[in-house]
Formats: sequence, structure tokens, C-alpha cells
Amino acid sequence: MDSDQVMRLVYLGVWGTVLVSYFLMARTQGIGQSLRQLLLWGLIFVGVAAGYGLWQDITREDSIAVSGEGAVVLRAGRNGHFHLGLEVNGTPVDFIIDTGASDLVLSQDDAARVGFDPRSLAYLGRARTANGIVGLARVTLDEVVLAHEDLVIRDRDVSAYVNEGELDVSLLGMGYLRRYARISIEGDRLILER
Repeated sequence: MDSDQVMRLVYLGVWGTVLVSYFLMARTQGIGQSLRQLLLWGLIFVGVAAGYGLWQDITREDSIAVSGEGAVVLRAGRNGHFHLGLEVNGTPVDFIIDTGASDLVLSQDDAARVGFDPRSLAYLGRARTANGIVGLARVTLDEVVLAHEDLVIRDRDVSAYVNEGELDVSLLGMGYLRRYARISIEGDRLILER
């Protein structure tokens, strides 16, 4: 459980305590009226919480931008990770940037979407992951494109791996990131420069 989840839990706990306390104190007015008031306050709370979440989504800046110098600037997601959408062999694929991963690694689902049959690949490589040792099949991607606004970065014949295990999202590791001249993390921003 990360610190954001703990804070949300504490926040909800405080609101729950306030509502229950109010209900117990108002009990002297009659149970029917108390339940109506409790329901009203609960609805108000849910409305405020939903409005706050919607406001956060509306005001959230785009997670990718291009600086005046032509650098790609990514903002960390709510989970603290950097996400990047690329076009692989003409198909959009969402990646999580993982500087701990050696290479570009496709999940089985993404591999199938970009034109590989995961069942027919030879998983000759091995990788140590948080979930144990998994098989890897080496593949070559015809084209990987990062396109945003007027910036287009196109790489051809990109070496990658398909993960034999359960992988929810494809990983953009150092094998691909080394193609950039500069990679830096500044607070909640990751900057990629060619």
C-alpha cells in the first residue's frame, strides 16, 4: 500500500467517523429523521469526492509534451510511473518506462497485436523478475514511432523481447532508451532528448 492509498484511507476514515458521530448524536431526534440526514450527508460527501476526482482529471495536464528544444517531457502518472504510448509496427502500444529492464519487452497481448504469434515463438532467453524467472523470445520490430505534435521519432529494426509470463503492460527498458542522447528525471518529469 503506497502513501497515497494510506492518505485516502485516513481521509475516508475521518469522514466515516464524522458521519457516524453525527448519526449517534442526532439519534435523540428520532431514528427516521436521523437516517434521512445521514443519507443526505453521505450523498453530499460522495458528490464532493466525485467532483474532486473529476476536477483532478479535467485539470491534469497531458502526460507528454515536447519542449522548445525538441525534448520529450513525460509527467509521472498517479502511480508514480512514467507511461509512454508508441506505435509499434503501425499499432499503438502503451509502455511503462522501466530503467531496471534491460530491453524493450512486449507482453503477450501486445506482441500478438503487433503481429507476432506468442505461441509459436522460441522462448530461449531467461529473465529474473519480481515474479520469478520467465522465458523471453527475441524478436525484431520493423518500426517503433514516437509521435507527438510536430515531433516524430522513428526507429527501424528495433530489437525487443516477448515475455512468456504474465505481464500486464509492456516495458520500455534501457535497450530502447539508450537510443536517446540524454535521459533525466527531474521530480515528476522524465526528459528524453535525441
